[in-house]
Amino acid sequence: MRAIAGYSRVLYVKFKAKNCLVVGPSWVGDMVMAQSLFMVLKQRHPEMIIDVMAPAWSEPLLDRMPEVRESIPLALGHGDLKLALRYQIGKRLRRSQYDWAILLPNSLKSALIPFWANIPRRTGFKGEMRYGLLNDLRLLDKKKLTMTVQRFVALGYDKGEPLPDNFPIPRLQLDEDRVSECTRRFGLKADNPILGLCPGAEYGPAKRWPVKYYAEVARKKITEGWQVWVFGSTHDQEISKKLCDQAGPGCIDLAGRTTLGEAIDLLSLTDWIITNDSGLMHVAAALDKSLIAMYGSSDPGFTPPLNDKAKVISLGLECSPCFERECPLGHLRCLLDIQPDLVLPLIMSTK
Repeated sequence: MRAIAGYSRVLYVKFKAKNCLVVGPSWVGDMVMAQSLFMVLKQRHPEMIIDVMAPAWSEPLLDRMPEVRESIPLALGHGDLKLALRYQIGKRLRRSQYDWAILLPNSLKSALIPFWANIPRRTGFKGEMRYGLLNDLRLLDKKKLTMTVQRFVALGYDKGEPLPDNFPIPRLQLDEDRVSECTRRFGLKADNPILGLCPGAEYGPAKRWPVKYYAEVARKKITEGWQVWVFGSTHDQEISKKLCDQAGPGCIDLAGRTTLGEAIDLLSLTDWIITNDSGLMHVAAALDKSLIAMYGSSDPGFTPPLNDKAKVISLGLECSPCFERECPLGHLRCLLDIQPDLVLPLIMSTK
């Protein structure tokens, strides 16, 4: 909004935009949280068209966000500069006549394409010295905006405009026919209660609740007549195999077998989910699932599951959150001390 001087109080005139290009983040959880920004934009600009430029893997997520018209896959590897290719992409985007670009990454390279696309207003946090590339440059007050989702949402408001206390939380939209087809494809049934387990966390071991604990919970719930489905990417297959081997028959390993879209659809059928602080945790929250989230080296105040049904377990030790990939003290007490006996009573059937 533009401040109007000469009055006893500051007034604002809302910036009006028709076509907005959002440069999306490169992590699953961050992309889920970005939906809060898309919702805010639609609330404030109901006729606005929102396109999101992001890595190709994010398309299944964006496809389930009704606020987004189109996902524009960015065919660049993480860290790739490739100036010539970025220039060509920016040049091609000029024909879309975007009047606003919002950049969620704080990197310099993420600001190049909107600049070369000649988008009139380019909004983002200061980041890596992006003077000139951004003309609506914001300074990040980390004490005021303590959560990642708040920082994303703030970019949908004008500089200096007061932010609301509350904001819409992500909600992925499902296609029931697609969900049914997915269950048939994997030979699954949702007739008994289903416990979903997400034992991976790409960031590192300091965010992973021990596999033996997951397996103990799985064995207990299987004896009670529950199904147990294990989710994850190809990077999680070693962990998921160990879990299912320890849990025994009745534990179904889906890690690395599903696409992200299929994982979303199958997660929607679960009754409870136990998960580390990971991208799938945020997916589960956006599906409005009952979930238990384990926090070790990370901070539940910074990237919490955005879901009133979520139960967060964090021991709040003096050494945590350390934000390290591996425990710098070598004991991993922040996760090892969360025993299965503390978790099992929290799981209740919703059938």
